[in-house]
Amino acid sequence: MGSSEQLQDWRLHALQVEEEVASAVIGQQQVIRLITVALFARGHVLLEGGVGVGKTTVLRAFARVVGGEFERVEGTIDLMPGDLVYHTYVDAEGRPRIDPGPLLRHGERLTTFFFNEINRARPQVQSLLLRAMAERSVWAFDREYRFPHMTVFADRNKVEKEETFELASAARDRFLFELGMPTPDDAQVRRALVFDADYHDVDRLLARLSPGIVPWEQLNQIGAAIQHSVQASGTIERYVLDIWQATETPQRFGIALDGVDMERFILAGASPRGMSALLRAARVVAWLAGRTHLIPEDIHAVLLPALGHRVFFTPIYELRRQELAEALIVQIVGRLAVP
Repeated sequence: MGSSEQLQDWRLHALQVEEEVASAVIGQQQVIRLITVALFARGHVLLEGGVGVGKTTVLRAFARVVGGEFERVEGTIDLMPGDLVYHTYVDAEGRPRIDPGPLLRHGERLTTFFFNEINRARPQVQSLLLRAMAERSVWAFDREYRFPHMTVFADRNKVEKEETFELASAARDRFLFELGMPTPDDAQVRRALVFDADYHDVDRLLARLSPGIVPWEQLNQIGAAIQHSVQASGTIERYVLDIWQATETPQRFGIALDGVDMERFILAGASPRGMSALLRAARVVAWLAGRTHLIPEDIHAVLLPALGHRVFFTPIYELRRQELAEALIVQIVGRLAVP
């Protein structure tokens, strides 16, 4: 697995996945591209956006065109860790029964796991999910259950704050990307979403998509092949290491943000895992463009979604996280010498 011909075939599959999803979810090209990148970089995604912007639709669309099995769990205050693993009920004869829960019921065919409103779930539930994300397995009923092809997508409700549990920093670091999904601002797209009846029946819309475009059982193999096929030059390596240092001590590179004391701004820069994630994603961007070497634009394309949530600010600035993270990434791209 991994010859240049096979990689080219897979690249065409990946572009077809994008095209199919974009036919059902209009006005979200950037989000669709980055989810495609995450899929082939074999990383999990945290989606943010207002209510009703189409987060569930885009994930159901990806689940259909990728193939395998899809599971969805609703984050609620009363959800317990065991609810992800087993399901208890009373059968018709009045006897208690235990069946496998959403993480287990599909076995190795589970490819897309969507945790809706993850910040409504208690930390214990988040913890179990994060362990499953990291290991792609759980221990239950005295044995290990593996789901090696699973990609986790979680959605965070940013509007309501009551009865929510914010994700810990270590938890957010488990996600390859944090993606904002905005309400489209293009006038034609907005008109279609409101007045075109095709976009009002999601089930019918998704049924038109081609199912199982990619052999999902090979996603891990192709992901590894992409990583080995795309090379980084010495100058790109130095550039990436400078970016890493700029997330730790931005003032060393002449980076200054309005109204921010730069000496007291950063609590912790990107972790080695974060930088590894950045490179994994950038290599997929290069592969999708048909290249076998990295260029700075590949890194820029994934810099904010891969690192924006991995740089930690001191508490006074954490309240303005989204605005300051975006400003910092813009400054890093603008200030560091591009090879």
